Amino acid sequence: MTNTPRLLDVIDLTKTFRGLHALEDVGLYVNPGEILGVIGPNGAGKTTLFNCLTGALAPTRGKIRFQGRDITGMRMPAVTRLGIARTFQNIRLFGALSVLDNVRTAQQLRTRFNPAEIFLDLPSFRRKERQLTEQALAHLDLFGLSEYADRQAATLAYGSQRRLEIARALATSPRLLLLDEPAAGMNVSETDALHRMILEVRRRFDVTIILVEHDMRLVMNMCDRITVLNYGRVLASDTPEAIRRNPAVIESYLGKTRTTSAS
Repeated sequence: MTNTPRLLDVIDLTKTFRGLHALEDVGLYVNPGEILGVIGPNGAGKTTLFNCLTGALAPTRGKIRFQGRDITGMRMPAVTRLGIARTFQNIRLFGALSVLDNVRTAQQLRTRFNPAEIFLDLPSFRRKERQLTEQALAHLDLFGLSEYADRQAATLAYGSQRRLEIARALATSPRLLLLDEPAAGMNVSETDALHRMILEVRRRFDVTIILVEHDMRLVMNMCDRITVLNYGRVLASDTPEAIRRNPAVIESYLGKTRTTSAS
């Protein structure tokens, strides 16, 4: 893996808000196919990091390189087209749309429609629409959501909404998928199912994943490497086993969480 070009390089990334350093000289990288965990206490800068990586926020300074290209400060639509997708800590679905249309809407990013096709309802337009629907249904089937395809997204149970948000992000065909606390609000059995699902997503879609999560059981069992943020700085970055034994990490974070075991 050391000879494989990195998919993502974050170099001395800093983001300040009126003098407050939400991120300060953060450096991390992700290799293709990895699952990188990003952990740390509330306010450590994890969501700010995701916002900078996806173009929701422009860094104050530093560099973000994706597939060898400098994307620092690039806007969110352009970043998504390049192949970075995300979910959110607070679920953000199109609640009034159907479950199917939530996924279809995301897929349209990769589908080109000619205005004449649409207005004249040409066979080529109908063919593309059928393909979008078939692909969307395949995504829903993977996440166990096919039976809810025609329901409004807002009516789904919490865990199903979480799965739909991941399905929608994958519908943009990303190379890098950012998951922001996907296990939040889930019980142990739901978290175990999420674990299996994320591993299947990586295998089936050949996608690299960065996972922000407070459930240490999930993080320690699933991630290839872990980066720890504390007060906007990188405290440590290593394998799960090394992170578990790191005294500074234990003192600042792991010792304050309830689930540090990898059982």
